[in-house]
Amino acid sequence: MTDAMIVTKNLFVTLPSQAGAVNIIRGIDLSIASGETVGLIGPSGSGKSTLLMVLAGLEPASQGQVMVSGHDYANMNEDALSRFRRSSVGIVFQSFYLVPTMTAVENVALPLELAGVASAFEKAEAMLEEVGLAHRLAHYPAQMSGGEQQRTALARALVANPPVLFADEPTGNLDQNTGRQIMDLILRLAEERGTTVLLITHDRALADRCARVETMQDGRLLSACHKAS
Repeated sequence: MTDAMIVTKNLFVTLPSQAGAVNIIRGIDLSIASGETVGLIGPSGSGKSTLLMVLAGLEPASQGQVMVSGHDYANMNEDALSRFRRSSVGIVFQSFYLVPTMTAVENVALPLELAGVASAFEKAEAMLEEVGLAHRLAHYPAQMSGGEQQRTALARALVANPPVLFADEPTGNLDQNTGRQIMDLILRLAEERGTTVLLITHDRALADRCARVETMQDGRLLSACHKAS
């Protein structure tokens, strides 16, 4: 893990308000190595989700540099960012964001279909089997449990084999046991695929399962804890 997969330099996100400009992200310098798993913790309102959205190319930075997988976001327009996300970034949220009128396999195949992949459904079926849902291919989200829906969302995020996975409170809507199973799955798949993972969570125990823990407060990174290998 010598090459940096995610790099930010002097990153700021500033939003207007009636009281004046508000700095949501304040001068963050961050480097995450290829294949590294990082847990990001901090109180609500500290800027964790905003940082993830910027790193995923879903929100613009106000100042500073963002590079993911060797791509400098400052040099990419919206179309280029969209294509990059489709091929290189997987995202899992607390809410599953599955299309309710699509089956599990249709949901997972969707990003591949949008990318024009001919074998989209074959790859989607294989990915669902990998997350333990071979028996749920034709089920709709309403017919699945919360854990099954999050497994489907994870399968969709990883079906294109992106080098980066962003997970924003992926266990937040699940009970403790199911959440632990989802975290097991994320870490196992990441290790098998060499995926770089940034996990946002309020649960320190979940963050501690990552190789490194970063703490965020008031838009700044406070500390990093590296585990001994």
